[in-house]
Amino acid sequence: MEKTEKKKKEKNRIPILILFILTLIVSGFAIYNIFLLDSIENLIRYIVIGIFLLIDFILFFRTRKIVKRKTKKESHHIVFILFMIFYLLINLVIGGVIYYLYGTVSGINKKWVTYSSSLVVKKDDKASKVAELDGYTIGILDDKSSPEGYIIPQEVIKEKNLKDDNKIKQFDSYTEMLSGLYAGEIDAIFLSSDYVTLYSSIPDYANISDETKVILKKEKKMLKSSVSKRETGSTGKSIKEPFTILLMGIDSTEEGLDKNAVANGDSLMLVTFNPKTLNATMLSIPRDSYVPISCFSGKYENKITHAAWQGTDCMMQTIEDYFGIKIDYYAKVNFKGLVHLVDAIGGIDVEVPAHLCTDDSSRGEEICIDEGMQHLNGEGALVLSRNRKQLANGDIDRGQNQQIVIQGILNKMKTITSISQFMNIFNTVSNNLDTNLSTQQILSFYNIGKDILAKSLSKDDSDIISMEQLYLQGDGQMIYDENMRMVLWNYIPNKDSKKDIVRAMKENLELEEHKIIKEFHFSINEPYEKEIIGYGPYKTTYTYSLLPDFSGDSREAASSWARRNGINVTFTGGNGYVIKQSQPANKRIDKLSGSVILTLGGSSSSNTTTKPNNDSSSIKKPTEKDPPISSDEQKDPEEETPPKEDPDKEPSLPSTGGEEPDE
Repeated sequence: MEKTEKKKKEKNRIPILILFILTLIVSGFAIYNIFLLDSIENLIRYIVIGIFLLIDFILFFRTRKIVKRKTKKESHHIVFILFMIFYLLINLVIGGVIYYLYGTVSGINKKWVTYSSSLVVKKDDKASKVAELDGYTIGILDDKSSPEGYIIPQEVIKEKNLKDDNKIKQFDSYTEMLSGLYAGEIDAIFLSSDYVTLYSSIPDYANISDETKVILKKEKKMLKSSVSKRETGSTGKSIKEPFTILLMGIDSTEEGLDKNAVANGDSLMLVTFNPKTLNATMLSIPRDSYVPISCFSGKYENKITHAAWQGTDCMMQTIEDYFGIKIDYYAKVNFKGLVHLVDAIGGIDVEVPAHLCTDDSSRGEEICIDEGMQHLNGEGALVLSRNRKQLANGDIDRGQNQQIVIQGILNKMKTITSISQFMNIFNTVSNNLDTNLSTQQILSFYNIGKDILAKSLSKDDSDIISMEQLYLQGDGQMIYDENMRMVLWNYIPNKDSKKDIVRAMKENLELEEHKIIKEFHFSINEPYEKEIIGYGPYKTTYTYSLLPDFSGDSREAASSWARRNGINVTFTGGNGYVIKQSQPANKRIDKLSGSVILTLGGSSSSNTTTKPNNDSSSIKKPTEKDPPISSDEQKDPEEETPPKEDPDKEPSLPSTGGEEPDE
């Protein structure tokens, strides 16, 4: 009997030992996850970890006594078991919550992206499958780091043995390939599978979905780190120091960003933030800004939105090179992401400048918002952020509205006080958000949030962050695009405005000493208006000298213009008016090489050449602003022929062509 009782007690000790081991494992899990929250309430974290370790040691010695039969009271064992179960559950909850939160935050920095490339031909091409492409000239991108333009195409070429019976031709840009396909110079090209969305806003490709067809489509899931350094890792700068972040709004209606690596960079916002002063500068970069594109061959100038066609690396490098400001981080969000974020925080309260309407995030039904102070849900905030056709200054005003939305989101975030609300926000937007911020860097924003919250509680002002608006002044100009072989409307940034903007950003980043304003004038009778840095006005404009359309001009008028602008012009044909020119209208004069040949109508005559006036002061310097052309006014530059002009009248630059603006 005594032996049986002894064996029974020993059996009762085995569950206690198992429970202790399980509790120790769960405690270690909780402690490990608490350690992951680096820089968040360090003192509290260390105290909690210390308490857990102390309890673990007490449990260890208590369990050891029970196992070695140094305690005999069974009632004490029951209390001890209940305490261990309670302690295990606490650790499980704490560790589980942190594990879930940490995993959600980690998911924002997408490690894997699915890239997709399509082999495209013209709609009327006889080929409908790869086997029918024998003898074709196939275009690919000459960029070995491009998944959709080079890596996937090379895999397809190898798998389908396309090198055997076809010529593979490499191009510097997608637009050069597309122009070649439309001109019949090549037969098939590899493009991003989102090519319809990317190029349909360009007038000549407005019907690209009906004018082309896909022969083959291939997807490839790849590590971002294998094709991009900038997209995966930040500069490593601590967010305790002043930093820059590029916010990119992606023109995509799809849910999630794991398949949207390439898209139009329609919304570009360069933000500098100083965590010491809680001061931020915010610059909305117009999508049509005409700047050197860093990843294009020769870094030739183009619309800045086109840099996104070749990935985030290209966009970031282009902006860095142009402004001379190092970008530490980036974050990109698609339409769905903005809608989900605003809805997750319960909407935003902002001043809407005008009655605006546009389609929803799925490009389905129309959504409208009213002028004045409004409470906007996610779809309403998207209307304010996207709409530009109903605004007086188009994309420029849209950029200002996007800043209003950002400020509204920041103001609403100060009302978020519970962890569950933060987790819900992260969980809601993580699928539609991508960044190069590491998980630890994202968590470090907790401390900035504390400072912001403390500031908001200590003052009545609704703006929790001091925000300086920056504005890139510029002029509109129609310029012939060499690769697209068409005239597009571009926004030419003012160099003086850019200089003021860069100075303001560098001052906020503590790269330059802040200039103190010694005099300040105001009138009590006039309301104070906050200065917008870069707005001007500026005395000088920086547009380009362009080649006019000489069609219908007399020989004398063309010769006169050529002499004044330092251009060599050669005349052929008759003695009438110009009917043809060797260089396209609106081409930049600084890009001309050799003589411009003008063909005259009428009776024949010998070739003659007009030489330019060597006095450099005679070159025309445009000073008048060329206003943006609306989509309703845009025409194909070949649709009209100007009437014959007076021989002494200078040829005028045509206001034709242009890229169809989207919303």
